[in-house]
Amino acid sequence: MLLLFLAYFGGILTILSPCILPVLPFVFARSDQPFRKSGLPLLTGMALTFALVASLATVGGGWAVRANQFGRGAALVLFGIFGLTLLFSSLAERVSRPIVQLGNRLSRTTDDGPSMANSFLLGIGTGLLWAPCAGPILGLILTGAALGGASVHTVFLLLAYAAGAATSLTLALLAGGKVFAAMKSSLGAEEWIRRILGVAVLAGVVAVTFGLDRGILTRLSLSSTANLEQGLLDRFHPQKAETATKDEAIAPSTAMMAGSGAMMAGNQPAMAANNAMMAANQPAMSGNNAMMAAGGAPPAADTVPTGDLSGATAWINSQPLTLAALHGKVVLIDFWTYSCINCLRTLPYIKAWNEKYKDSGLVVIGVHTPEFPFEKDESNVRKAVRDLGVTYPVAMDNDYRIWRSFNNEYWPAHYFIDATGKVRYHHFGEGGYEESENWIRSLLEEANHKPLPGSATQISASGAEAAADSNDVQSPETYVGYHRAEHFASPGGFNQNEPQAYEAPATLKLNEWAFAGQWQDERQIATSLAPASAIVYRFHARDLHLVLGPSKAGKPIRFRVTIDGKAPGADHGMDTDADGYGTVTSDRLYQLIRQQGKVQDRTFRIEFLVPGVQAYSFTFG
Repeated sequence: MLLLFLAYFGGILTILSPCILPVLPFVFARSDQPFRKSGLPLLTGMALTFALVASLATVGGGWAVRANQFGRGAALVLFGIFGLTLLFSSLAERVSRPIVQLGNRLSRTTDDGPSMANSFLLGIGTGLLWAPCAGPILGLILTGAALGGASVHTVFLLLAYAAGAATSLTLALLAGGKVFAAMKSSLGAEEWIRRILGVAVLAGVVAVTFGLDRGILTRLSLSSTANLEQGLLDRFHPQKAETATKDEAIAPSTAMMAGSGAMMAGNQPAMAANNAMMAANQPAMSGNNAMMAAGGAPPAADTVPTGDLSGATAWINSQPLTLAALHGKVVLIDFWTYSCINCLRTLPYIKAWNEKYKDSGLVVIGVHTPEFPFEKDESNVRKAVRDLGVTYPVAMDNDYRIWRSFNNEYWPAHYFIDATGKVRYHHFGEGGYEESENWIRSLLEEANHKPLPGSATQISASGAEAAADSNDVQSPETYVGYHRAEHFASPGGFNQNEPQAYEAPATLKLNEWAFAGQWQDERQIATSLAPASAIVYRFHARDLHLVLGPSKAGKPIRFRVTIDGKAPGADHGMDTDADGYGTVTSDRLYQLIRQQGKVQDRTFRIEFLVPGVQAYSFTFG
């Protein structure tokens, strides 16, 4: 109910957003007509279209964005005709071409007053222009839908937001109608008022066409609703406070942990600065180490809910499991996704604990919750599980139902559940392995009523699973899709969702990156469109990884990488050779660089020899 109120109030505030200003003349142009037959149908069409476009965006991704762009174009043509008929009524009467007749019919009234159908159609056009104006509250609604899938609840939230926008417009429309009526009765100036409105409508069309509604107006505006909306969200929907251990430093400008990182669930526009990475390592029971060392039973944790496994979309290595059926077992839930470098670096420990303690009553369950679309493909996940040597049960959580049941926000995240079914400890991110194993041993001793022999597990990992060189990581995870991209340095910025010939600057600052050649950059993904297309990155880390996929047809993509313009030699990664060559054969994380000597600022370049590669994000270690 609280979120419904916030959505409604956020919709009311939207009218103050700078990008709404060019749309208002479309509404005021009908303010002198009866509200029931003109204003109400217009607002209804606008609200329904606004909610429909936003709903499509939650399930249709880039397709919905492109569809709305076509709709905006059609709406601009419609309102251009509408503005001309307001400005030159004689022109509308003389010209008989169908498209102008349509504009004339939409702008004129019948003998019985305005047409409700025409007003409703104008409302649809207004909604298509209004929909892209979204603040943090709408961002939160769309984020929830993207993570959890479209639902009845999401539709109601979107309708509440649209209803709020319609409410503010209703007040403006009623007030505007009274003003225009007074002016007409006192001055008899109906014709020039009509022409002023026509000029205003055409000015709005020009502003929306050339992006002034979201560009110059935003920069010149003296009032913005974003801060007010964000304040409401922070007050009523606070984010969980995260605590870093003494060994973890948070880079203030990147929100990326220098060493033991936890990747936060992305696509959260409600969060300040849209950070996709959050340093996190949260041992909830500070001070419990002494108790465990003394052999005491660990206390219960009542800050984390015990989740539900019933939302899995598929199971790998097991039949479907439930926590109720595992009563009496100690359960470790590991939220991961196979292209997440932080998750990959925790896997050696998870696999070792499974082998070491499964005969003592430990059940490890990997919950694979995807970040990128290709991670929802069951065949991709099954291959990754096989290639990574994961033998314990894995639940595919494509709909984020298990994720939400634990109120989880991170990859990787580990939840330790005792034999009675309660979450007793949780840990986010890499690191803390000794303490986590102590919890496993203590919970097993508590369940079995006897001590466990042995000592802490020693791990020696290789490849991408090897621990990061945390002292030398100064580069953050960097997304290639424009939605969460930062520090992009190609001149002119992104041409969102459209093909573009990009150039890379001659020099880059640390953590800046750029495209070279032909690319199409979309919300989560960039696709190379011509041979020799490249990505350049100035980084500081021992390891450089890039999440890549082959062409949409599945064709392998050959590439070559260089460091400071030279072949990597001994500094090549597990997916490249000494000359820098490699091949993208499947959707996954590729280790391209592992420096053997001193770590310093280096310029990385990857050039794709044939078009079609799909690039997602850089990570470092």
